[in-house]
This record gives sequence, structure tokens and C-alpha cells, in this order.
Amino acid sequence: MVERVEGARRRGSAGGRAPALEDASVVAPGPEHADSVTDPASRAARAVCRICPHACAPAEGRHGICRARVARGGEVVCENYGRVTSLALDPVEKKPLARWRPGALVLSAGSYGCNLRCPFCQNAEIACAGEGDVAWRALEPAELVALAAEARPRGCVGIAYTYNEPFVGFEFVRDTARLAREAGLANVVVSNGMVNPGPLAEVLPYLDAANIDLKGFTRDFYDLVGGDLDTVKETIAALSACSTCHVEVTTLVVPGLNDDAAEIDAAAAWLASLDPAIPYHLTRFFPCHRMADRAPTPVSTPRELAVVARRHLDDVLLGNC
Repeated sequence: MVERVEGARRRGSAGGRAPALEDASVVAPGPEHADSVTDPASRAARAVCRICPHACAPAEGRHGICRARVARGGEVVCENYGRVTSLALDPVEKKPLARWRPGALVLSAGSYGCNLRCPFCQNAEIACAGEGDVAWRALEPAELVALAAEARPRGCVGIAYTYNEPFVGFEFVRDTARLAREAGLANVVVSNGMVNPGPLAEVLPYLDAANIDLKGFTRDFYDLVGGDLDTVKETIAALSACSTCHVEVTTLVVPGLNDDAAEIDAAAAWLASLDPAIPYHLTRFFPCHRMADRAPTPVSTPRELAVVARRHLDDVLLGNC
């Protein structure tokens, strides 16, 4: 029986608020996390992580920025492999995916760790966590695929890798997606897009749909969240160019940070240059994490910005309004 987590939470920009995992194994704290890995003098002899543009080079036994990958045996490996913190059977619309298999369900699975540090993160309890900070249970790829297959009579069409940033656990996503495809199940990723072209190319043949968070459309905004706009644009472009993967894009509209009409206009124009039919979600921010003292985005703001985005895009949708 698929584990059903009760108690819906307000949807955010990372595929929905992650449900708490019931009956999870509580793991004792491990080594110190989130080490400094940018000192040039100490990087030279270290393995470099290939997953994202941070190119972390942690010392042996230490973790990268994402807190999900660790230096071990001369390489940077996926420590959160198969460590599931959140599991729920969700409507695809919650990812959000508005134009892909409407009405279907996906088994949504999340782990811990993220390679961004958004002050408005709506899943910070797992995205900012390391192995000893959050409860998790071990699930092998075949076990997750079996759970999704078991839920087919309930309308489940596949697996969504979501809640935290899935690509920091790239190897688990790749291995599970391959098995899911063999079992006739679909694969969905909900990602911040901060993944290098090589890993993305490895998993892309197995992906059926994706929603990418376009956090903002300026380098200053990506400096704030600790990311790289060009990498995210490359990811969206690669997904858009893939004829076998449906792609949608989401921007969480945060007052005073990325709610400028000119910025949304530029983002929409760029998306339209890829494909004017890309569904673009503009979602309201609600106070959370390090911005718990901020007011929610006024309902009028995304509505006004949608008018701007529709100058370029055919399908602009509102979230949390």
C-alpha cells in the first residue's frame, strides 16, 4: 500500500510543501555539514562535484553546499541516495503541471538537501537539512517504482522527484527513472534548474515532464539565492528542446524582490523565444523561513504581472491566488 500522508499544505514554488514522512527512520547526526569548499589552496587535490555549477570540492568526509553530497574515497558521491523524507500521492496539478495528463496522480518523493539558499524557501525543513537534521527512510529505486506501480489502480501514472532539489541526488533520480520507464511509468522532476548539462543529459531520456523554478530573471536575484541564472536558462532551454519531455516554468513572486513588471516581461519574452506555448506559472509568496516577517504577495500583483507575461506567452497561470 502506498504510504498516504494526510494534511494538505499550501503549495509553494518547489512542487508543493513537503508532507512529513510517517514511520521514518530517525538518523543520528553525522559529520559536520556545509563545509567551506571554496579555498583555492585546499581545493587542488580534492575531487570536484560534477552535478551543478558550484563545483564543490569538499575535503574527505565533508559535504558540499547542498549537504546531500559528500567526499568519499576520492570522489564526491550522493549521500542522500534512497533517503526519502517525504512521500505522497499527489495530483499532477500540485507540482504544478497544468497541461500534462490533467487529473492524473504521481507518487511524489523527496529527500533532503538543495544547492540554493532561498530566504523564502517553503520546504526549508528538508531543503536546508543534512542527514542528521530530518527523519528519513531508506527506499531503493526498485522499491519506489514498486510503490508507484501498486498505486496505478488509484490513478498513479508515475513518480515525481520533488520537495527538495532532486538533482542533488542525481544518481537516485537517474536509477529510479530508468526502472520506472521500464515499468511503463512516467517520470516528473520539479527542480530549481541548477544542474550541469552532463547530468541533465544523462537523465533527460527518461523524463516525461518537468517544472523548473525560474526564481527571478536577474543575476542580482540569483546572487541572493546562491545560484546561477545562465545555468537555469540552459536547463530550461534543454528541456524545451526535448520533444519527449513536457516543460512548465514557475516563478514565485516575492514582494520587493522579483515583482517588477520589467523583470517578468523579460523572463516571459525569453521563454517565448524558446516556445510561446510554455505554460508559465506566477505564484504568490506566503511568509516563511527567513522571510516570515514579510507580508504575502498581494493577490493583485501576480494578476497584473500575468497581463505583462501574456504579451509574449500563450499560457500564463496563477498560483495561490
